[in-house]
Amino acid sequence: MTHRGGWILVALSGFVVVMAGAFGAHALDGWLAPRLLEAFETGVRYQAWHTLAAMAVLIWRGQQPLQGQRAVLWLWSLGMAAFSGSLYLLALTGAHWLGPITPLGGLLLMAGWLTLAWCGWRQQPAG
Repeated sequence: MTHRGGWILVALSGFVVVMAGAFGAHALDGWLAPRLLEAFETGVRYQAWHTLAAMAVLIWRGQQPLQGQRAVLWLWSLGMAAFSGSLYLLALTGAHWLGPITPLGGLLLMAGWLTLAWCGWRQQPAG
């Protein structure tokens, strides 16, 4: 992922956060069962936090490129797609087969945080 590509992905993720949040608050309230609306909102919340965290890593990477920062961004991108994406689709379609994808996305998000910790610990310049 290039630095430019990272900013494009973060911007698109931020767009999806705002769109999904508004859609959940205005179009889905009263249409979805409360449990499904809560799942949808959880997806929005996790995507929002990880989008902000990715912005911070991109800023850090612009100031001090280190080994591991790119991996963090990839893990979070894939994790957001799997975690939040599966919750959005589950809530909107009721497709319960998506359920196992959600924890996989959560594992990717957690792996990103652990990679960030490793990256900060090691402080090895990127090659």
